[in-house]
Amino acid sequence: MKRNLLSVAALLFGTLFLFMGNGLQGILLPVRGNLEGYATTTLGLLGTSWAGGFVIGCLVAPKIVRRVGHVRAFSGFISVIAIIALVSGIIIDPVWWVVLRAVTGFSTAGTSMIIESWLNERASNESRGMIFSLYIGITLIGVVGGQMMIPLEDVRTPVLFMICGIFYCIAMLPTTLSTAASPQPLKAVRLDLPALYRNSPVSCLGILLVGIANGAYGTLAPVFGAGAGLSDASIAVMMSATIFAGAVMQLPAGRLSDRIDRRYVLAAMSGIAALAGLLIFLLHPTSPALLIGLVVLYGAVANTLYPIAVAHANDFAASEDFVKVSGGLLLLYGIGTVIGPTLSGPVMSAITPHALFLVTAIAHVLITVYAIIRSRIRAAVPASDRDAYTTIPTGTSAILTPQSMSLADRGAGKPPETGKSPESDDPAVKFG
Repeated sequence: MKRNLLSVAALLFGTLFLFMGNGLQGILLPVRGNLEGYATTTLGLLGTSWAGGFVIGCLVAPKIVRRVGHVRAFSGFISVIAIIALVSGIIIDPVWWVVLRAVTGFSTAGTSMIIESWLNERASNESRGMIFSLYIGITLIGVVGGQMMIPLEDVRTPVLFMICGIFYCIAMLPTTLSTAASPQPLKAVRLDLPALYRNSPVSCLGILLVGIANGAYGTLAPVFGAGAGLSDASIAVMMSATIFAGAVMQLPAGRLSDRIDRRYVLAAMSGIAALAGLLIFLLHPTSPALLIGLVVLYGAVANTLYPIAVAHANDFAASEDFVKVSGGLLLLYGIGTVIGPTLSGPVMSAITPHALFLVTAIAHVLITVYAIIRSRIRAAVPASDRDAYTTIPTGTSAILTPQSMSLADRGAGKPPETGKSPESDDPAVKFG
């Protein structure tokens, strides 16, 4: 175990700085754009373009890596990200930012897929779970660490953009200087929406809606915070506390969903997220403590929805299809994150910044209603035959790629023959 961890220590060190750059840049652009007077619709497009680039990257990046190799591709992707971070601090223009943000999303998908495939190849069966958990923890710490850089410097200057560039350059060093052999070629994941829906209608529609809500919040929460009168430091605290609250809630939510019908847990968590969002929208809290408290409550439950939905989909899939099902759902989540900021920007401009949570509340209400309806139609898989719940972080700056599903080693402990609900007419999906 110790040897496996030491073999990936340098790579994980680089990963920390990659996600620090992602976290800082993800909050810096909307905060700076809001100060420049950019329309909320325009700021929403920053998230839309990033998510669109990320989804395309998940589909196209494996071909680039197979053609030029892991090290060259990684160096190229991260160099592009660093250059864009620096250019964004020089060229303060919304059109350029939106275009460059799409390239950043594409390149981020490439760098993340390379890191995850590298970790996957270095992990043994005994260390895989530990390495995956460590990787998730590092991504969350990195994003939070980057976000907390905001109060340290005036966002009106190019200094924070320069710090982003430094983080990305540091992230490049461990992989670039490594003498270890490159991992096997990346595997592309084919998105088959009809097959995904047949496998689990709740997971398919639910993850799309979760993507819409999370994409809207991840992109426009800084704009909401500024519109609600929060300082830059308070906005950073709000964003970071939301991530930590979501991480803390993973364990109790996961254990509960392993014991009862996951759709009930999904409905309950979505209902709480909807309630928190509606309270923010209707009450317009003026107290920073109350406002941040409600947002943290929202984040605590909203960040549990994606992994619960993925686990539910895997309950109905054959064990050999877990990676393909989960990877396809991840791409579907990415599509949702494209839609979310695109919808929320105009709504916030037309109503108030608090209307961000009206959009998320509507998405979460739909999840609650649909999960309850489907629980009356399709029987749940017995608890003894379910896939084990696995923590999966989500968010504009911390979304994983299909390669991470192999690293997660899903299905450990689930019998291979369990491929469908015994009382369901819906067949399990057979991919490939």
